[in-house]
Amino acid sequence: MKDVYDAIPKVELHCHVEGTIRPSTVAELAKKNGRALPVGNVEDLYRYDSLNGFLEIFWFVQEMLADQGDWERIAYESIVDAVPHGLRYRETFFTPARHLRAGQDLGGIVDGLTRGLEAAEAETGVGSMLICDMDRAYGGAAGLELVDRLVELRKAGRAARVIGVGMDSTELGVDLHDYVPAYELARSARLRCTAHAGEDTGPLNIWTAVEVLKVERIDHGLSILEDAELTKRASAERIALTVCPNSNVVIANKVETLSAHPFRRMREAGLLATLNTDDPAMTDLDLGKEYRTVAEALDLSLQDMAAVALDGVEATWLEDAGKRDLRARFLAELEPVLSA
Repeated sequence: MKDVYDAIPKVELHCHVEGTIRPSTVAELAKKNGRALPVGNVEDLYRYDSLNGFLEIFWFVQEMLADQGDWERIAYESIVDAVPHGLRYRETFFTPARHLRAGQDLGGIVDGLTRGLEAAEAETGVGSMLICDMDRAYGGAAGLELVDRLVELRKAGRAARVIGVGMDSTELGVDLHDYVPAYELARSARLRCTAHAGEDTGPLNIWTAVEVLKVERIDHGLSILEDAELTKRASAERIALTVCPNSNVVIANKVETLSAHPFRRMREAGLLATLNTDDPAMTDLDLGKEYRTVAEALDLSLQDMAAVALDGVEATWLEDAGKRDLRARFLAELEPVLSA
């Protein structure tokens, strides 16, 4: 019998394609690319006890992506694996800094990802777009260089599925002001803008992302409720938060248990807070499990979760017509779920 939480149609706005790679695919890519696994059993690879430990594994998995075919494969698998759990549309992060440093070409990476997403869309009907993330570990100058190359690709017609830019990796010791030129260039090219902020820091980084970088969405935003003025502004302006409760517990270790997570309080404060998996393969997650575990831990009803799903549509970067169409599809799918 299908899980009712799998049956809820869902948007996902915070998912790293590198964090969706099946353990079996990691093993096959490692063999193909002549890389030794650091564990005897690949199923043991995704084990860590801190954000830094997680990042070390994440970076290792990233290194398995050696050519366009590898990127194509993981993009395709990332969608087909999520569809049974309710995925209907996704805006997917990819973070190419390490690959560019190793000599790969951004155009080749984007081409591979695009082919994989197109194949998955043709097979499943699930739409998906891309967000190119700057890796804060490489600094603001590298971020600007990345956005500049992305803009060139878009002008050449090679990156139509890349609709926005963001930034991820560690927040600690990073001055977000260093990324102002990169975000200004992105906006001048009509790319949408987001940023990971408030996951491992207080609300000041969220303020800076909104005020200085002028982002339209905040990824995580875990600490936003610590600042009443910021919360009020984000609520009034419908600045979307792409929240990842299980990730905040398992990866970042910033919340002890799901029952202590502020997601419900975010919603009650009027914030446009959405649910997302972040790095599902690395946390034994899928979208259905994310919705189910959050609902159970925070005592949220099926109707509450349907409202979260519909707010996900609002938070997308689809044009208005696309949002209307997707919302209508969601309402049609939700009717039998809620009336059962």
